[in-house]
Amino acid sequence: MDDHPTRRSVVLGTLAACASAASAAAADDDDPRKEKRPQKGDLLVFAEGDREGQTITLADIKLGEPPVHAWPKDAVNAIVRDGSRLNEVLIVRLDPDELDDDTRPRAAEGIVAYSAICSHAGCPVTAWIKASEGNDDVFKCMCHNSEYDPRRGAQVVFGPAPRRLAALPLVIKDGALVIA
Repeated sequence: MDDHPTRRSVVLGTLAACASAASAAAADDDDPRKEKRPQKGDLLVFAEGDREGQTITLADIKLGEPPVHAWPKDAVNAIVRDGSRLNEVLIVRLDPDELDDDTRPRAAEGIVAYSAICSHAGCPVTAWIKASEGNDDVFKCMCHNSEYDPRRGAQVVFGPAPRRLAALPLVIKDGALVIA
């Protein structure tokens, strides 16, 4: 008997391996833990760019720079909670002295985290611009022009949004941003 694989057996073996890998990837995408809301102890990881999926550290968030889009990641089982767009988070570093009394306790060295989903119609909050009124930079939903001030708990400062963005309290643990 010939120990050399036939062309057919190699092709079928390759197809079986690809199908198995695709099935495993699909199973990972269907993991209900990916949709679970952010939890205490979750790390924050980059949601986009060349560092997508990497843990965000204190050094990654610079004062005065635009917000970073992030996902929570279960620190125990390494599940990135990107299964629901409602889990996307905006992270920005501000001067701690500019934060109001309600916002300061949720911040970690001036870094604050808020939902990236507008409270008006559920559009993504994508812009970081000068406020329509005043000189501060604010988050802006480009769908209907709602603006949120991250220094004041992401309260609505312009537009039709009925309430502020949901806030996530942060701590720094081993140099990484962690949900408190």
